[in-house]
Order: sequence, then C-alpha cells, then structure tokens
Amino acid sequence: MNYLKADGFDEAIIGIDSLGERLIYDKQKMIEILSAEMSIEDAIEFLEFNTWYAYVGEHTPIYMDSYDRIGDT
Repeated sequence: MNYLKADGFDEAIIGIDSLGERLIYDKQKMIEILSAEMSIEDAIEFLEFNTWYAYVGEHTPIYMDSYDRIGDT
C-alpha cells in the first residue's frame, strides 16, 4: 500500500490504521519538529491550517493527541 504522508514528518509516525490504510501521526511530535523552524504557536497554527484539518481523500492520515494513562483508574 502506498500510504499518504505528511511531508517532513516521518519521525512523528506512530502507527498504521491497517483497516483504513492510513498512517497515524503524533500531533505533539509534529509540533516539536516544526518548532525547530518557528515558534510553538506558529507551528500549531501552521499545522491546524495546512495539515491536521486538510482532507486529501479516503487515505488522509490520522493526527492524534497522546493519551496519558497516569492517574487513570
């Protein structure tokens, strides 16, 4: 399968949705990658506008926030 990728964010890939054939990216890691080039606020704004909410077809990648299970009962 030829997965759709977010250019420049291979290090932020954390999994594959094999059913939907989509890559899964960690949003926080994507912010960290971009913050090497711009402020965190600008990185978030850029990703929201250009990446996270863009639909590019049925194989559009999934962008997720991490879930911290510490303290979860």
